[in-house]
Amino acid sequence: MTAILNDADIAIAGAGPAGQALASLLIRGGFPAARIAVFDAKTAEQSQQDVRTIALSAGSRQILEQAGGWPVRATAIHEIHVSRRGHFGRTLIRHDDYQLPALGYVARYGDIIRPLEQALQPSKLQFLRPVKITGLQEQHDHVQIQTISADGQTRQYAAGMVIQAEGGTFTDQEARGQRRDYGQTAVIAHVCFSGSIAHRAFERFTDQGPLALLPEDDGYALVWCVRPELAEQLMQLDDAAFCAALQQAFGQRLGSISSISARNAFPLGLNAQHSASTRIVSIGNAAQTLHPVAGQGLNLGLRDVSVLARAILQNGTQTEAAIQDFMRLRGTDRQLTIGLTDTLARIFASSPDGSLRQTLLGSGLALLDMLPPARHALAGHMMYGWRN
Repeated sequence: MTAILNDADIAIAGAGPAGQALASLLIRGGFPAARIAVFDAKTAEQSQQDVRTIALSAGSRQILEQAGGWPVRATAIHEIHVSRRGHFGRTLIRHDDYQLPALGYVARYGDIIRPLEQALQPSKLQFLRPVKITGLQEQHDHVQIQTISADGQTRQYAAGMVIQAEGGTFTDQEARGQRRDYGQTAVIAHVCFSGSIAHRAFERFTDQGPLALLPEDDGYALVWCVRPELAEQLMQLDDAAFCAALQQAFGQRLGSISSISARNAFPLGLNAQHSASTRIVSIGNAAQTLHPVAGQGLNLGLRDVSVLARAILQNGTQTEAAIQDFMRLRGTDRQLTIGLTDTLARIFASSPDGSLRQTLLGSGLALLDMLPPARHALAGHMMYGWRN
């Protein structure tokens, strides 16, 4: 799509899954595509080549289907095994308990972007990229948008509403109202085991933090949350030594590790602020950056997308009313999800000698396994969030 330098009724900052899904839902709901502009600092090719692993819930699949962004090249999760390394207590959540084809899916970022790009291709949507937004000035009847392009040219645009949908990583963000550095770093890689269990995800709580193995292709996407000093040591190990450390942390449930990819690491924190003006509102990672425990980041963001699209379509040009409706409808789900992930992250960011805390966790996992209603309530929130 060629960049068109027209002003817009709606400007979306960020052409990631949240930004593009929002644009697609609006267009499919009857909003004029030519009156929507999407700004992004990356090219389409750069986004599609992004290999970061994302966990998508069953509810996120429904939203992507509505936006024309499904099917996605992804691995289905049929079961989630939650346990405590070296302690009693575990629970197993199965997809057939909910009459669903899958509890969720594991996909690479670029593979999520690709079908959304294709769905938007025939439309007259204004794509402006690679362009970075350098400033927003809210006026009485519009928002003035300052930008700089990759070749250094500066321009200004006007929009009736601006939706911030580009959040960046925790360490790159300015501090928001709710901010917490967990003192943890996520080490990520792709790992293969000799005894892989197809379509089963693992969330293993260790003394250092949660260790997740998400089924992906022929192996697993690893998200290993540890304290920064251990992360630094792990990143310096050769493959054999790293695999030995991972095997010790996870155990032998999947057999021995047969291969490991290159590894990356990034700091973890909570950074959230749910405020808005009459013409500017934030969604997804731009509104709340979460700890990856329970894999709620993009899923919470896509729920923002779904509600905001409905609010805009119902209120038309009444920008302030649309934003007010969105903020009212999203408050409970956002705070419950942030509270859950924050509580779990804080438990495991603390000192490992908290024996009472660890005993309570083991007891909680055992109770979840014995009490289906409690397990179903937790699984339901993870898949669909709080439904108004």
